[in-house]
Amino acid sequence: MWYHKPVVNEELLQSLPNLRIVASSGVGIDHLDLKLLSSYGVKVSNTPFVVSTDTADLGMALMLASSRRLVEGYEMAISPDTEYFPADWLGAEVSGATLGIVGMGTIGYKVAERAKAFEMKILYHNRSQRKKEEESAVGAVYCKKIDDLLQQSDFVMLAVNLTPQTHKLIGKRELELMKPTATLINISRGLVVDQDALVEALQKKIIKAAALDVTYPEPLPRDHPLLKLKNVIITPHIGSATKKTRRIMMEEMIESIQAGLAGLPVPHEV
Repeated sequence: MWYHKPVVNEELLQSLPNLRIVASSGVGIDHLDLKLLSSYGVKVSNTPFVVSTDTADLGMALMLASSRRLVEGYEMAISPDTEYFPADWLGAEVSGATLGIVGMGTIGYKVAERAKAFEMKILYHNRSQRKKEEESAVGAVYCKKIDDLLQQSDFVMLAVNLTPQTHKLIGKRELELMKPTATLINISRGLVVDQDALVEALQKKIIKAAALDVTYPEPLPRDHPLLKLKNVIITPHIGSATKKTRRIMMEEMIESIQAGLAGLPVPHEV
């Protein structure tokens, strides 16, 4: 299964009586009805760890691009109307700034490792606190309450799985807790953010900017207000999109399928 296709519903399952396993690319499984699949005796696997490094890299790229206004700068540099570069065209510092990571799993922790090299102050919110030695290795401080992280962070990066608990985790209230100079970065799933609330927060300058690798739907309708805002960068869900990683993802899916058909333990079974 790639990009949630084909859709696995009851109609499909009934038409495939010999189906043994569904191998899904990537880490997210929010598009799958696990109870329904289990009721048909179908196993499910994903590729959770191979995507982590590239997705963390993209998170940093989005933070840097947004803070230094790279897209706007590129447009200015190539515009036929540009006669000079304004001296007061400024971005925001990343080095030494405070990064709040929401979701300190494999991807979130890799983001923290990269942010440490930028001498950032790192806060994180997670369902459970990391081991002290893991925190010390990247200089991360645990925030039991997400509100504390939102209020202190210059950049808030979302790296959580989409679950009923994280559905629209960031809404109007949470955005209003953020600094007016803060940037929201989403490398998880579009539905983790209330998009209508985000549009309003960006338009009213409740927060400074957003950098999004994920939206809902994907792609957005061409008239969506997020596409018209200069303080937004959107990429087409490319967190894991490198040649090496995509090849490894395919290999892992094949390994899971072969194991499932052979009656062996399935690697990365969900």
